Amino acid sequence: MSAVAETVAPGAPAAARGLRTPTRRRRRPRWGSNLVAGVFCLVWIFPVYWMVNTAFKPRAEILTPTPLFLPRNPSIENFVVAVTQTGFLVDLRNSLVVVAGTVLMSIVLGFFAAAALSRFRFTGRRTILVVILAVQMLPGTALLIPTFLMFNSIGLLGTFFGLMLAYVAAVLPFSIWVMRGFFVAIPDEIEEAARMDGAGTWRILVSVWFPLVGPGVIATSIFAFIAAWNDYLVAYTFMKDQAMYTLPVWLASFTTPTAGTDFGGQMAGSVLFSLPVIVFFLFIQRNLVAGMSAGAVKG
Repeated sequence: MSAVAETVAPGAPAAARGLRTPTRRRRRPRWGSNLVAGVFCLVWIFPVYWMVNTAFKPRAEILTPTPLFLPRNPSIENFVVAVTQTGFLVDLRNSLVVVAGTVLMSIVLGFFAAAALSRFRFTGRRTILVVILAVQMLPGTALLIPTFLMFNSIGLLGTFFGLMLAYVAAVLPFSIWVMRGFFVAIPDEIEEAARMDGAGTWRILVSVWFPLVGPGVIATSIFAFIAAWNDYLVAYTFMKDQAMYTLPVWLASFTTPTAGTDFGGQMAGSVLFSLPVIVFFLFIQRNLVAGMSAGAVKG
């Protein structure tokens, strides 16, 4: 070792001790990916912006040959027309009843099915999991006609219960698959400790498993809420009486063969229709992301 190196203190920097310091790579700004993401966000949000913009325009500004990106004379007249439209309150009540029943049934059935498929051992368990995954991949329109014929044969068409069952059948595979991931992640020692304390299967299911699967329950409830709230095709196909229509079908009432389409009222109704989903999502968005990601990775 040279005399210079011997005189350098052990705690001195690497450059003073004659050692090569690692070079730090300067992170290059990702202009390309940021530009693509920005364009994608603009394309995605523009229809929402145009819906809100049109909702506040008078009819004369809506039908101008040159598009107006901001209303010159903002007005809430379209919202008054939407709220006072025939059937608004009735269809709002119908949507709330159907959505509440769909969310409740999807949580209960999904929870018990996920518990059975993850914590219990029985013949055909893996086959059922594969079938559930296969059903989830099928498009909803492919199942519409068979479901319609089956419900018609058993007398469930035109009933709220039949519409709830149709929605539950659509969201149940996703609910089971997500909640199963949480059940699989629960250590067996927790269940064994509960049984040593004298807890039975039902007690463990309610007091031990249900709190641990809470994020998955929230994620599946949001998915069921959005699916039932936004659906138009199933509600329009299954419900025979106009008094039992839901809000998505109510939006079609702004278009008539004689008067044409009231674009302002329809856009105002669409804004009102979207508000509950947006508010609901803003309150529990963290639980939604955490529940979906954890349920998809685990298990």
